[in-house]
Amino acid sequence: MKHVIALDVGGTGMKAALLAQDGSVLFEARRPTGREHGTDAVVAAILDFATDLAAEGRSRFGVAPLAAGVAVPGTIDEKNGIAVFSANLGWRELPLRKLLGERLAGPDGGAMPVALGHDVRSGGLAEGRLGAGRGVDRFLFIALGTGIAGAIGINGRIEAGAHGYGGEIGHVVVRPGGPRCGCGARGCLETLASASAVSRAWAEASGDP
Repeated sequence: MKHVIALDVGGTGMKAALLAQDGSVLFEARRPTGREHGTDAVVAAILDFATDLAAEGRSRFGVAPLAAGVAVPGTIDEKNGIAVFSANLGWRELPLRKLLGERLAGPDGGAMPVALGHDVRSGGLAEGRLGAGRGVDRFLFIALGTGIAGAIGINGRIEAGAHGYGGEIGHVVVRPGGPRCGCGARGCLETLASASAVSRAWAEASGDP
């Protein structure tokens, strides 16, 4: 059966699936991102997870996946397949599409086609095509997780912005001099309002982690 790999890399965990041509889910799996072990370990975990997913596909269906779609947080150069920067995962100028394509190469040495996308813009695109944004000319999709970010839907597409920052509300400074953010600034929205920030605030206020 023809299928592809779908892999979503979050600041805390990774979610993945093997998908059929009609979009149906054939297999699902989750793993921790492992960011507490450092950037190199995170990259290794992504590559290993993708490799295991490809092996799962070959085992189940007798053929390798046709392609892989990978969504990651931070600033992304989608055209060149570069994960430019992630405050939560620590990488800079990471050629992730190339690394994945080479790791998932077939027996003939040909690299697997890999699409690299921004996690929240990919989520916004899905919401626009399949969810609450379907049939709507303009919408804002906001994701709360380890960080916080948004995606702007306009006429069936997601606006990346001139420099790839479209919808990146997480690093707007809302409390000058506030908590230090992984981006180097202080008082960014995601240091105060992301899921991880709320968890930290609760732990500090209640003494219960």
